[in-house]
Amino acid sequence: MTAPTPAPEDLVVTRAVLDDWRVVADWAADEGWNPGLTDAPAFFTQDPDGFFIGRLDGEPVSAISVVNYSADYAFLGFYLVRPDLRGRGLGLTTWKTALAHAGSRTVGLEGVVAQQDNYRRSGFELDHRTARFTGPAPTAEVPAGVGPARPNDFADLLAYDSACGPADRPRFLEAWLTGPGHRAVLRRDSGDRLTGYGVVRPGRDALRVGPLFADTAEDARALFAGLVADAAGQPVSIDVPETSAAGVALAEEAGFTSSFEAARMYTGPVRPFAQERVFGVTTLELG
Repeated sequence: MTAPTPAPEDLVVTRAVLDDWRVVADWAADEGWNPGLTDAPAFFTQDPDGFFIGRLDGEPVSAISVVNYSADYAFLGFYLVRPDLRGRGLGLTTWKTALAHAGSRTVGLEGVVAQQDNYRRSGFELDHRTARFTGPAPTAEVPAGVGPARPNDFADLLAYDSACGPADRPRFLEAWLTGPGHRAVLRRDSGDRLTGYGVVRPGRDALRVGPLFADTAEDARALFAGLVADAAGQPVSIDVPETSAAGVALAEEAGFTSSFEAARMYTGPVRPFAQERVFGVTTLELG
């Protein structure tokens, strides 16, 4: 006798806990997304109620995150359904349940090519595209003015980070800068003013750089060199918004090639921020 086909009404969607996200990270790895090895704790620090998992008979089959950053802004990621159960409405049920968590906030996401039409039907509009560049880290030395981020730098880093995105994210940033395997560097000018910072962390298939925020292309190149100085020859990836011609040039100068494309989309307006400083986004999963 053939087993009944799972239907959307059979799906039970609940808030996920950190332990649940291990299986979701494996799904993301299977999709070729190269998730960071120790990302999840920082993600959950920002909004522990913003992660959802769908189960059939107790077995995880779908997932999504809708992380609230502020009273006005949320970010959607990890929209996944187990491959053998796609096309049955399970994803849409998961989506609708989780999206309610955002309330009236503008929601952002980085949409994979296959889902972008579905996102448009749900009210998301294209802002720009993002390309993942990957390649072996070039041989580099740490330039003058670039050094490791220290605890007493946090106030400056938070102010800089806030200027580079649609929302302040102090809880996330503190966890991101100090996560296991994460290494953060910054650059200051001769007057001790912060001119940018970046983070590199281990991923499933390559080291991941993100964010890479900087005042100028020169600052970004210096920070990038500081991030990869200990990784010569190792595979590295960075997600660059197409709005940053200098970011694309930096990746290409390093010998990296584009290997993956996503689209930054929003459901409404976001606060103005310094897009010209964004040479590499933090993560495709949380913006």
